Amino acid sequence: MSTVAILPIKSFSRAKQRLAPGVSEELRAELAEAMAADVLDALARVSGLNAVVVVTRDESARSLAQVAGAACLDDPEESGQSAATALAIESMSANHERVLLVAGDCPALDPVELDALLARAPEAETEVVIVPDRHRTGTNALLLTPPHAISPSFGPDSRARHLDLAAGAGVACTEAELHSLALDVDDASDLAALRAELAARPDRALRTRAVLERIADLS
Repeated sequence: MSTVAILPIKSFSRAKQRLAPGVSEELRAELAEAMAADVLDALARVSGLNAVVVVTRDESARSLAQVAGAACLDDPEESGQSAATALAIESMSANHERVLLVAGDCPALDPVELDALLARAPEAETEVVIVPDRHRTGTNALLLTPPHAISPSFGPDSRARHLDLAAGAGVACTEAELHSLALDVDDASDLAALRAELAARPDRALRTRAVLERIADLS
């Protein structure tokens, strides 16, 4: 089944503001860029993907996409993750049977774990698969078959919204627990959880690991 991964990337200078004041603006930008680069590296190793598309207006993010072999769509308004993914779905849906919407702040992403998700047979012709965050309130990935199965609605409490949207549309909906995708970064507790995960997996997310070490040295 032809599948495209869509990765919205906010301008790095505006990213991760909830980590302030404990993490400086410069380091927040570096962390956001490192995490996006590690996610792109992981997606490039997922055999079940036919394409990866980055949606951004950030020039550094465009460069990361080019290095990773991903396509790039301009996000001139930068109105948020939902709007960015909707823009990409509209552009890519004619060429792919399903879309995987992925957060750019899940650098521990395991390509093997994601391939297992993509290899499973859909439960229905139209299906939504939600990958929740570790708090089980947010959505760190959304697999839509076909691409317009529902309109994505990311942000706080998005897991419940996506469940409601699928139910309202009469669409089959399942949840998939992917440990490596559960670890996004919004606040200091998420940073601690990510540090612990990467300490146990020294071969993963090398760019993010380096920035986390700098943050730890300054704390």
